[in-house]
Amino acid sequence: MARYDMSSLDCGALGAAASGAVLLQLGMMHAIGRAVPVNRVEAHKWFNLAAREGVAEAARLRKELALEMTAEEIAEAQRAARRWLGLN
Repeated sequence: MARYDMSSLDCGALGAAASGAVLLQLGMMHAIGRAVPVNRVEAHKWFNLAAREGVAEAARLRKELALEMTAEEIAEAQRAARRWLGLN
């Protein structure tokens, strides 16, 4: 996956109403290991949530990241996104 520069990130308090832009930045943090360990499952989860909010870049990055993941990892990320939304 391509590396992106995220020099600063100010997420504030997160909740169910987090903006798509914040969700995208969380995905980037986990995808590139900025301030957290690289975690493809977490990155996919956040990209998925951002894409749900209409962020086209998140949908593109989620698709790119999924090419590097197993079916089990993708399923785990999808379950995590549903849990974050309170659907499971």
